[in-house]
Amino acid sequence: MRHYKTPYKKAVSAIVDRIPNISVISQIEVLRFNDIPENEAILNDFVAKSVIYPLSSDVVQRTITLCKQRKIKLPDAVIAATALVEDFILVTRNIDDFKNITDLELLNPWDAN
Repeated sequence: MRHYKTPYKKAVSAIVDRIPNISVISQIEVLRFNDIPENEAILNDFVAKSVIYPLSSDVVQRTITLCKQRKIKLPDAVIAATALVEDFILVTRNIDDFKNITDLELLNPWDAN
């Protein structure tokens, strides 16, 4: 697992200036709560501009493998599996839930260390 931190500007700029790629699980997590209309509009716009990756057979198989290897919440396993299958860097503030997954590249853009 490689964990990028914000001083690695190259890693951040390689991701931030592109169209977001998100798992269908991330779409659900982002849009499932009621919020004030302004926030909902921002979140809906983000999802609308994203490429949403479905639960492909490869993602399902990698999710099953991850769940058998370690204790991990199913949504986190699907998100990690999507990143692994598609060879993406996973951008998250929640590094702890993913840090023990081999070959998963992580970036916490809120981490200034």
